[in-house]
Amino acid sequence: MRRGRNGSGIIGWILVVLVLGAVGFMGFSPKFERQAPQVTISQDGYWNFRDPIHVSVEDRSGLKSFKATISTPHDEWVVVEDNTPSHEAKRTFDILPPKGVRRVESTSVTLTIKATDNSLWGLFMGNTFKQEYTLVIDQRQPTLAIIGNSYKIQKGGTAIVIFKAEDAHLQSLKIETNFGKTFIAQPFVKEGYYASLVAWPVQAESFSATVVARDSAGNVAKSTVPLRLKDHVYRTSNIELSDAFLEGKIAELANTYDQTAGVTDRLEQFKIINEKVRADNEKIIHDVTSKVSDTMITDFNPQPFYPLVNGQKVADFGDHRIYSYKGQQNISSAYHMGLDLASVHMGSIIASNGGKTVFAQPNGIYGNLPIIDHGFGLYTLYGHCSELHVQEGDSVNAGQEIAKTGLSGYAMGDHLHFGVLVQGIEVRPEEWMDTKWIHDNITDVIESAKVIINQH
Repeated sequence: MRRGRNGSGIIGWILVVLVLGAVGFMGFSPKFERQAPQVTISQDGYWNFRDPIHVSVEDRSGLKSFKATISTPHDEWVVVEDNTPSHEAKRTFDILPPKGVRRVESTSVTLTIKATDNSLWGLFMGNTFKQEYTLVIDQRQPTLAIIGNSYKIQKGGTAIVIFKAEDAHLQSLKIETNFGKTFIAQPFVKEGYYASLVAWPVQAESFSATVVARDSAGNVAKSTVPLRLKDHVYRTSNIELSDAFLEGKIAELANTYDQTAGVTDRLEQFKIINEKVRADNEKIIHDVTSKVSDTMITDFNPQPFYPLVNGQKVADFGDHRIYSYKGQQNISSAYHMGLDLASVHMGSIIASNGGKTVFAQPNGIYGNLPIIDHGFGLYTLYGHCSELHVQEGDSVNAGQEIAKTGLSGYAMGDHLHFGVLVQGIEVRPEEWMDTKWIHDNITDVIESAKVIINQH
């Protein structure tokens, strides 16, 4: 009898261990995971009943089945049904309107999504996600009309566009270009009207700009800005590097930049400074000058920029500089993205237009560098300064001295590197120094557009 009781006890313990093991296995095994699939959809609240709704389903055990249904108070359609088990951790589905149905009578539809995973949890039935989404049907394009723009744009130059854009569910407005840059428009004068400066980079062979308005339902309206293109040939300069330059200025700069740490070859130091350091410095500039306010602008009337009294031009904007050394061609190259002006040693640099100082510190090859935001996406920068008389956050008045010319950064003589940028794109300073150009291409366009806007 004792042996029987002992035997029963051992069997009991074995069963307990087996049960605990099974429970532990079910609790920790991925095959018994208890989380329902995670589902995301591309539309939120609105749909144009035309473009596909992209649905993403994620689950670590894979997907057993997926079903999507569109319904109105009077009709119901199964638009996607997939019952083929898959062990992929992520799957995507496109929801389209029912075949042959282009419009529905109701103002909204209900999209029901049901997704079940491959988990063995729930008596091997898996975990199920089920959700209903109410989508307002909107099939109207936004209203879009260009009401004013510059007559032409020059390569390396600037133009303005003013337009009307309206939609009850307007989601985004942007000006797309053929070279990848997107310009952001600012509200202008009255609700529903917008304006933006646009720029044609020196490095881009051609230019086109299209205003694109998109609503929450996915409806899109587009209008190309009718600008006449004027080419401009920028100079190419072939420059022979000297040993004195490499052992002097380049050696001096190489001792201060992280990018040249550990590099001893002078030619390699120059290449890094001219390319890598320059690119890093310009990224900072582009980031700082790409910002556009979303507050309504009612006027924009800049005066010509004359930053340096009696300043003489010593280097052109857009100059493509190609460097060689002792018979080695194309050692490195770069575009000079400002206008170099020189007058006297430590000459006074004046802000011709008011604004806000958004950057005022050393920036690599540009040396001590103040950047001023003049509003409407227009910025000016002043490189190689010996002294800065403004700090970040300072308001600047027209006529105020902001800095002194100097030799800081990649400068071989005391001068000012004057740059103008439109939403992060360097443009020809000469245009913004020309009273007639500003009037014909910017302020006159603004005044003409305001007359039209104020009539409505």
